[in-house]
Amino acid sequence: MPENELKDFLDSKVIQYNTLDFIEPDPISVPHRYSLKEDIEISGFLASTIAWGNRKMITKNGHRMMDLLGNSPYDFVMSYNENQLEKLEGFVHRTFNAEDLIYFIKALNHIYSNKGGLETIFTKYQTEDSLQQAIHEFNKIFFEIPHQSRTRKHVADPLKGSVAKRINMCLRWFVRNDNIGVDLGIWKNISMSKLSCPLDVHSGNVARKLGLLERKQNDGKALLELDTNLRQLDSNDPVKYDFALFGLGIFEGF
Repeated sequence: MPENELKDFLDSKVIQYNTLDFIEPDPISVPHRYSLKEDIEISGFLASTIAWGNRKMITKNGHRMMDLLGNSPYDFVMSYNENQLEKLEGFVHRTFNAEDLIYFIKALNHIYSNKGGLETIFTKYQTEDSLQQAIHEFNKIFFEIPHQSRTRKHVADPLKGSVAKRINMCLRWFVRNDNIGVDLGIWKNISMSKLSCPLDVHSGNVARKLGLLERKQNDGKALLELDTNLRQLDSNDPVKYDFALFGLGIFEGF
């Protein structure tokens, strides 16, 4: 498909799927519960962390986490006590369990108490054209305090070859302003042009069928290839095409 036809096709799919109807069944509905910036950040980060597997179950468990945090995630993170942490026991989403969730609460407390919050970290470590270095630095900061080795697998490091799908999705939520109200656009000091596509099995398969991706495995090199091609289609807002790839893969079986 010629590039201009491909762009027109994908742009039409973005219009089709980047709508308010996308929110309710999607994990992005979790941060949409809130108006306080820090509540949006913490709920979005936690919901995106468990975003693998069945979409309906991800969304359900994301809302369940917020209920366990008293529907005030920032207040919980900043003022929890041991009795409150005990109430998280029993939470599980696939391999992410209560032990992991409790560590995440403690690490987020560390970040908001000592590092200026999530936005400060990603703003500080962004590079000229990417957020992948910032994700790497975030990973290091997140695990500065004592932790179990098992929990490390829940925060990706792109400099170790990971596509960092869940963090890239979370960053799309926080940075991208779609003028529609799906992505939240609460971070103003990072350009949408630096965002990377949340690459997974479905979006990768669609991208390969469309000629946007040749690399067979989904890894850091594949993400760079896809990002490069999507930025040629729209240099200002390349990750809008995540909606097109997602919709084509999940809803249309493309």
